[in-house]
Amino acid sequence: MSRDDWFRNTRWDDQIALQFEAKLRRAHRKGQFLRIQACSLRGTDPLVALSLLDRYFQQEEDRIDDSLAYVDQATAFLALGRVDEAVYAYEEALKTEEKMPHTLTEAYLDLPYLISVHRMCDRYGRALELLEKHRDRLTFPVEHFMWNAAQAIIANNTGDQEKARDLAGAALKAADQDRSGFRYHPKIGLISDKHAEVLSLLRGYYNS
Repeated sequence: MSRDDWFRNTRWDDQIALQFEAKLRRAHRKGQFLRIQACSLRGTDPLVALSLLDRYFQQEEDRIDDSLAYVDQATAFLALGRVDEAVYAYEEALKTEEKMPHTLTEAYLDLPYLISVHRMCDRYGRALELLEKHRDRLTFPVEHFMWNAAQAIIANNTGDQEKARDLAGAALKAADQDRSGFRYHPKIGLISDKHAEVLSLLRGYYNS
């Protein structure tokens, strides 16, 4: 590990924790380092990530990454299967972006996608509101996929199969793209294996 990677550990144990705390005590911007370390662990060790984020939010200074921290929190909650808490964290990220728009996240898209995939019928209106409000922010193929997929699932679950089929087709078209459109980063923002279940669902809508 380089000396600049002490706050980007992708695994965690007692020895790593001791080294991290020793470095953190000498650091000036403790909040930032807590947040970045939590981000690195949010999928692999979500309980540690949540503990670090709790400490981040307790900071009175160096709180410039609140929206990112809430998204990290949501990801950790999802890794633990705590979906309702993830929804709350995404909403907090969006509230923070309204007040501090210098740091934008993917919460505007992650939350509607989550709502649709988990069939949260009482939140469908909120999901559609967010998707429409932020449609101009879509850039990468995976974003176009998630935007259309979320709406397709909601349309199907509310009885509009024709609309669901059209949106599923748009989502599948985005999923088929193998280039991002960015010359120097051609593979960034493409569909990953984590979307396999939703892809299968959408193919069912499209072929029905």
